[in-house]
Formats: sequence, structure tokens, C-alpha cells
Amino acid sequence: MTTRISRRRTLASAAIAVALTAGSTLALAGTASAHSTAFSATTLPLATGQYQSAYSERNDALWVTTAVGRAATSTSLLKVDPKTLTVEQTILPPVLDATTGAREAVYGVAVDDEHNTVWVTNTRSNTVAVYSQRTGAHLATLPNVGHAREIVVDERHNTVWASAFSAGTLVAYDSKTLTEKKRVTVEGSGPAGLAVDGKTGTVYATDLSNDRIIEVNRASDTPRLIPTGDGPISISLSKNGRTAYTADQTAGGVSVVDLRTGTVTRSVATGAGTLSVATDDRSGDVVVVNRTAATATVVDPRKGVVEETVATGANPNHVEVADGVAYVVDKSGAGANGEDQLTVIRLGH
Repeated sequence: MTTRISRRRTLASAAIAVALTAGSTLALAGTASAHSTAFSATTLPLATGQYQSAYSERNDALWVTTAVGRAATSTSLLKVDPKTLTVEQTILPPVLDATTGAREAVYGVAVDDEHNTVWVTNTRSNTVAVYSQRTGAHLATLPNVGHAREIVVDERHNTVWASAFSAGTLVAYDSKTLTEKKRVTVEGSGPAGLAVDGKTGTVYATDLSNDRIIEVNRASDTPRLIPTGDGPISISLSKNGRTAYTADQTAGGVSVVDLRTGTVTRSVATGAGTLSVATDDRSGDVVVVNRTAATATVVDPRKGVVEETVATGANPNHVEVADGVAYVVDKSGAGANGEDQLTVIRLGH
């Protein structure tokens, strides 16, 4: 494990150095707090129609989903080299309609390094799918996940969870057999973002329709409902699993939620259209992307303060944090050939 982490730190630094050498724009705003140092960012074009990304430590790869238009004839799962930010492999999902060429469009994404697979949500076709990280082969499509939005992997307990937004349901799969094993429905809910406590196996979903968090533990099918901020659409957890952070789209900020007491302890304004949040386990900070404001905000949740605000491309859609580096995919169309962009932020500390 130590060797992997050291290598990843080196590669993260190399990715930024390569990008800057290539002549990209350094976009940095705000003032760092006294304990933070060396925040830096660079933005480069990557692909058209980006939605989310997920980092694989096992393969040292960033997996990125893309989908363009309602017909979804242009969609792909990309394997990106985090050293050079170049696409190593383009995987085309299965064709669903031979007449129109519509494919099983991919949106949400999560990696399972234990079984060397990558899981995606196929939102328009109400399914989730599994691909091999090694070969890119399509391994399975699993049905009946109404408006499948996000997906998260619990490697310790061989479980994958997907949020079915339109059905008000959380669906669990066996990551070894690639079969469904559990459904939990909360009537009237709209589960969107997902996070899982890797120690306990407890899964948390933001309920966008009711400004709360849905908590489901492994021992029960009866969910616990925890209030949070206005318009929660994404969620991440502290390293110890005791605190949740929700990206509150309507409020334009992040809520800090004590999961033991079920209360919001802090609310931090970050920018208009807050859409995605991820935790930096090294520092304990969280990174939030604000779609309308076109920024990424680094927050110290213990103090409830903004440490840094970084300009991204227009319409940032998702953030993934891997060992002190944040990867932000946007839907800017600002590349030379109309591509969306990837902003790489080297976090301080």
C-alpha cells in the first residue's frame, strides 16, 4: 500500500507539471489559510459530454464517463492516464437500438479494485452495467434501476450500491456474482448522491426531494433519515465515517452533518449551483464544485471556513479526490474541438 501511495503522489505532481509544460492556463483564486500551502490547478481539454470520474489505485487510471444528447449515440467509458491526462482506452457501451445507433449511455461511475471492475449507471435506460478494468469487456447489465444516478463500491463487504432516483430506491449488488441482493425504498424520496462507510458497510444517500440523508446499515432494511441542507445532491464522508458532507445545490454550499447525533453542525457557503463533493482523506478537507459559479472550493469542515476557491471550466459536473489531488470534469465545451475539460487541482498541506 505504501508503495502505491508514494507512486501516486509522484504521478499527481507529474500530471500537473506535464499539463503546465503543455501551455495550459493556471486558474487560481482566493487566499489560502495559514496552514495550507501550494494549492495549484490546471485545466485541459479531454472529451465531449463528460459526467463523472473515478480513480483506480490498482490500475493507476482515471475512469471518465461521457454521454452526448438524448439519443445517446455518442457515449463512452474512458480510461485516462493521470500522469499525462491522455486517453489510453475508449470503451463503447452496447448498442440498444440498431436503427438509431443509440447505446447504453454511461453517467455515474465507481471502481472496484478488489475485483478489477468498473461500475456505471445507465441513467436513460434505467440500468447499471459492469466492465472489466483489465480488458474493457462489458460483463453485465443489471435492470430495473429507475433513473440510475450514482453508484458506489464497498470492497470490504463485496457490495455495490446504486441510487434509483425516480423510484426512491437504493439497490445493492453482489460485486463477486454481479447479481442484485437488496432493495431499500423510501416512499416519496429522490436518492441522488451516494457514499459508503468502508468499515461498517453503511450506505448514505442524499434525498434531493426532501433535504435529508438516507442511511441504511447492513443489519437492517429500515432506513434512518437525517436532516441536512437545502437541495442535497452529493455526499461524502469523513475518513472515520462519523461525519457526512452534503453538496447543497439550492443553498449553494456544503453542510457538515454529525452522523451520531443526526444534526447539521456547520453550513459553509461555496458558490452557486453546488453539485458534487469529495473528501481529501489526507487533510480532512472537502472539495466542492459549484456548477453555476464555475468554481471548485476547498473547505476545512472542522473550522467551517473556505480555504481556497479555484476557477474551473464552465459547468463543472463532478469532483474525484485521490491522495491529495482533485479531478474536476466539466461540461464547458471549451476545448479546441468542442471538448469538455478536466481541471486538476493539487491540494495544499
